[in-house]
Amino acid sequence: MSAASTSVARVGITRQPKIVLFGPGQRRQLPHLVRDIARHLLVITDERMATTPEFQEVVAAVEQAGVRTSVFAEARPDLPREDILAVVERFGDVGVDAVLGIGGGSCMDLAKVVSVVLTNGGDVRDYYGEFLVPGPGLPVFTVPTTAGTGAEVTCVSVVYDAERGMKVGVADPHLEAHAAVIDPELTLTCPPGLTAATAADAMTHLVETFTDRVKERTPEDLASKLYVGKNPLTDTFCRSGLALLSTSLEAVVAQPGDLEARSATMLAAYNAGMAINTAGTAAAHAIQSPIGALTHTAHGFGVGALLPYVMRFNLPTRTPEFAEIGRILGVADGTGSELDAAKAGIERVEQLLDTVGCPLDLKSLGLTPDQFDFVASQAMLATRLTDNNPRELTHAAVVSILEHGYANDRSWWTE
Repeated sequence: MSAASTSVARVGITRQPKIVLFGPGQRRQLPHLVRDIARHLLVITDERMATTPEFQEVVAAVEQAGVRTSVFAEARPDLPREDILAVVERFGDVGVDAVLGIGGGSCMDLAKVVSVVLTNGGDVRDYYGEFLVPGPGLPVFTVPTTAGTGAEVTCVSVVYDAERGMKVGVADPHLEAHAAVIDPELTLTCPPGLTAATAADAMTHLVETFTDRVKERTPEDLASKLYVGKNPLTDTFCRSGLALLSTSLEAVVAQPGDLEARSATMLAAYNAGMAINTAGTAAAHAIQSPIGALTHTAHGFGVGALLPYVMRFNLPTRTPEFAEIGRILGVADGTGSELDAAKAGIERVEQLLDTVGCPLDLKSLGLTPDQFDFVASQAMLATRLTDNNPRELTHAAVVSILEHGYANDRSWWTE
């Protein structure tokens, strides 16, 4: 552990589901969990997942346990606000008393935010921000089918508000799931592109939270702010997740049907979700949001493509942490300088992203130089994320990151 990590981390906090089940086949435990607290379960998924035998098996098993089910199978990527309105209108008066989100991050985010809107009323816009949900929602069960978002254990739902032209977070402990059931068997049929995008997301979560800003937090802060910054508890999850990804990503690419590798990657994504839930993500996520809105590219690819340049920008303020990443990823043995170890860690992260097929430059995403100023302005509005970055972000700094990323300039910055 680096000196920087031990000397500055004073406050640690975790928020997590009441129950977390992890392991192949654990989806079969769902009926036993649901029947104890629900009589009418609303199941939220997407169109593709709804046609799979695994989904139909889950729904049938819950019904056999004596629980009525209603299904919304129209969840879309990036969680449009309209999906929330549709679910509330359709199921607001049918007496559901629990919600299951099964699928990718948007499916689970939709389940979480719908649970509090159904219970507390109003429009989801009333809850944009931190700690603005007035009370608990319906019990939520989350079942991820990808390894990357960590949404199964986070108390955040990210909503795309088309009228505002941006993604907005609903961040509140009341969104925390009652139970998360993490079954790696559900990722075996995940397409290569989706595997790559979610893996890049998980890697970015781990790197950003491990190198986050450390914040002094008062009791009042802890009662009103979701993110407390880098701390001893989130560091533990980051170290575990990075160690798992150091070998499992390459194994998943080589053998997509390797259940052991899929399990390790999914466990890493869980660790990443636990880390971001209280430390929070930073520059890469803040900058990706407007890029994604402009280019309609996958979130995971966007943050992955930004990460090489964000890491280089942050290196001067987080050299010990990047050096430790180098040691965790097996490319630094402590014999060289700390800076050399840090650079090796950054390059190994890039190598792993490249291995899974993540683009490593912004031009590949379709971003153009005339959009840099807009992206920087929008990114700076995401203060919940920019405040986590270890090196101060300015409009000019974001533009510089974009310029390096567009040019695929991975030289070491001197400024």
